[in-house]
Amino acid sequence: MASGQQARAQAAAITSGRRSSGAEGETASPAERVGALFGGHRLSPAQRRIARFLTDHLTEAAFLSITELAERVGVSQPSVTRFATSLGFSGYPALREALQPIALSAVAGVPGEGEERHRNELQSAIDAEIENLTSLRRALADPDRIVGIGRELARSVPLTVVGLRISVSLAEYFAYAARRIHPDVRVVTRGGSVAYDGLLQAREAGGTWALAFAMPRHARETLALVRAARGVGLRVALITDLALGPLAEEADEVFTAGTGSRLVFDSYAAPGVLSAAILQAMADADPERTQTRLEKYEQAAEQHDFFLDD
Repeated sequence: MASGQQARAQAAAITSGRRSSGAEGETASPAERVGALFGGHRLSPAQRRIARFLTDHLTEAAFLSITELAERVGVSQPSVTRFATSLGFSGYPALREALQPIALSAVAGVPGEGEERHRNELQSAIDAEIENLTSLRRALADPDRIVGIGRELARSVPLTVVGLRISVSLAEYFAYAARRIHPDVRVVTRGGSVAYDGLLQAREAGGTWALAFAMPRHARETLALVRAARGVGLRVALITDLALGPLAEEADEVFTAGTGSRLVFDSYAAPGVLSAAILQAMADADPERTQTRLEKYEQAAEQHDFFLDD
C-alpha cells in the first residue's frame, strides 16, 4: 500500500487534471483521471464493481457516504474501505476527497479528446487487450524460446498440463488441442493428493515436463503443485501474467502474457495466443508425427460424424 504522503501526491496529480506524460498544458478528461486512480492496481471482482460504479456514476458517487455507496454497489462497508486502501488512500473519505474535484469538472463540462471522450467501457477493455497483444508480439520477436519449449513439451511423453480455478479453461483448451498432435496429454485441474498422484504417475511413465497455467488471482494450490511437480522430477514451464513472484521462482521456464482486467472478470486474449504459439511450436517439433495424428483424427471425425458440415 502506498504511504499517506504518496497517496496525497497521487491524488493531487490526478485531480489537477494533468496527464501522466507531463506535457505542459495538456489536460486529461474526467474519465481518464478516474481511470488513473484505479489503473495499475490488481482489484478483486468486488472491488471492480465499486470502481465501475464510481466511473459510471461519477458525479453522484463522489458525494455519497460510505454507507450509501456500499448499498448502491451491493457490497459491505468494509469492502469499500479495503477498496480505498488498496488504491493507497487512508480510507474512503480520502478517496472521495480525490474524486470530488473530478466530478465537479465533469459537471462543468471539461472536454475530453475526441474518441477518448466517447470510448465506452467495453471498448476500453478491448483497447487494453490490444496493448497486451502488442506487448506479446514484441516479446515474440525472437521466437527461439517458444521453439525450444515446444520441442521439450513435444518430447515429454506423457505431457502434464496443470490449471486450477480460473486457469482451468486455458489448461483444458491447451490439452484439447495438444491431444491432436501429442500421444499422451494428461490434465490436472484439481489440487490435493490426487493431483500429486497424477504428477508422480506421469513422471514414472517417462514424462519430463509439465506445463502450468497461473492466471490471477494466483492460487496457493498452483504453487503447491508446481513445487510437487519439480519434487517428483518434472521440469515446469509456466504461463502466467507476472515475470516475478513465488510461482515464477519455482518454474524452470516462465512465459508471460498480460491479462485484461478492465471488466469484472479478467479476459485472456494474450495468454490464449501464447498458448497457440506453443502448440504451433510443438507441432513443428515433430512434423511427421503431427501430420500422422492430424490425418487419423480427421478420419475418425469423418467416420463418426463429429461435426456439422460448414
